[in-house]
Amino acid sequence: MVSEADKRRLEELDARIEAAKKPAERKRHGEDHHSQAHLAWRMVIELVTGLGIGFAIGYGLDSLFGTMPIFLVVFILLGFVAGVRTMISTANEVQAKTLAEEAERNDEQEGL
Repeated sequence: MVSEADKRRLEELDARIEAAKKPAERKRHGEDHHSQAHLAWRMVIELVTGLGIGFAIGYGLDSLFGTMPIFLVVFILLGFVAGVRTMISTANEVQAKTLAEEAERNDEQEGL
């Protein structure tokens, strides 16, 4: 049979195990924070890339044809539109991934 001293030691061991699990939860939160920052930078880069490519094409065409502001303005606007569309598709991709993870968690909880 189990003595009182053994019961107390088991309870202390359980408390130490629970205390050891808590930092692991903090790491998950930190990883989530980093992935959100990564997503924000990805969206910024997509927008700036669209603007940069539009600027380069517009400036090149204006230099080639000698019509300085026309193509530059048009292609900067087109680059902006392309960057925003890319950002929206990235946001939809992340949203679909998040919904799939939530559905998976709900299925696991229902299975318990």
